[in-house]
Amino acid sequence: MAFRLKQALVVLALAGLASTCAAQSAHPIPAETSVPASSAQPPTSAPQVPGTISGTIVDQSGAVVSGAHVKLTEPEQPQPRDAVAGTDGQFFFPSIPPGAFQLTVTSSGFAPKTLSGTLNPGEVQSLPLIALNVADSLTEVQVGVTQVEVAQEQMKVEEKQRVLGVIPNFYVSYIPNAAPLDARQKFHLALRTLVDPFTVVIVGATAGIEQGQNHFAQYGQGAEGYGKRFGANYADTVSGTLIGAAILPSILHQDPRYFYKGTGSKVSRFGYAVANAVICKGDNGRWQPNYSNVGGALAAGGISNLYYPDQDKTDAGLTFENAGIGIASTAVANLFQEFIIRHLTPKLNNRGAGAN
Repeated sequence: MAFRLKQALVVLALAGLASTCAAQSAHPIPAETSVPASSAQPPTSAPQVPGTISGTIVDQSGAVVSGAHVKLTEPEQPQPRDAVAGTDGQFFFPSIPPGAFQLTVTSSGFAPKTLSGTLNPGEVQSLPLIALNVADSLTEVQVGVTQVEVAQEQMKVEEKQRVLGVIPNFYVSYIPNAAPLDARQKFHLALRTLVDPFTVVIVGATAGIEQGQNHFAQYGQGAEGYGKRFGANYADTVSGTLIGAAILPSILHQDPRYFYKGTGSKVSRFGYAVANAVICKGDNGRWQPNYSNVGGALAAGGISNLYYPDQDKTDAGLTFENAGIGIASTAVANLFQEFIIRHLTPKLNNRGAGAN
């Protein structure tokens, strides 16, 4: 009985195996077929070679505008890119992915300007001249950049200004509506002037002339006498610069720079230069009496009594006289700035470049 049961189980197993084989022969498993590569995976796109975008910013007269802020916005990029126009008014964006882009140009004293374009793969795109219009109001808000940032960029340009490539000319702005300096920037410009090698050379030369003519005889001669004369002259420079160009301008909110006019008749420019010895532009953009320059000259004269020999100390009358001489010297210096110095400053391409 057990043997028959085993036989039955074997028969049933064989019958099941035969049934499975029959089903497989009725529905054979298809052989593996090759799939065209194009349908197996998406095609690989051509590499997107980046390009470059450059341009030059000018004003309505065609003169270049230095220190302008340029913002590049791309739809596929989360963060915009920024650039600042150099002294030649040019800006440059390297390694830009191809596609649509938008440029926004802002500069103090000018209305913001926006333009759009498309960059092709690997294209070196040089834009036509970008001409800015003068702003309707000096208080116009600059999009995407603060007034302090604009002033900082403009000050960097001013720090590169050197007459004959040597003499520092930091306190002249060739941008009529330049952004006002804050207190930190005024002190920075003053200290930058005081530590400039040319300032030290001038102080040393003045001390040498005084020693040769035996001015301030109580200082004596020799190295000690020269050292005292050098120290006194440098102290004059420090006190006059810090008080007249940093401390008082910060307190009184006045701009210590001379703003080059460069336009109009020679008579009007002459009057403008002379008047700027006693007037200045406030941080609010309005002209006002130059209390900083006058007060700085008086304060420096009074402080000098602390270190000059007794016989050379000045009384109040002489201090005011010297202040008057200082103001007259400023007027003469302004005339040189307006008519001569700009032409002696190499690579100066700021706004007003077309003026005589």
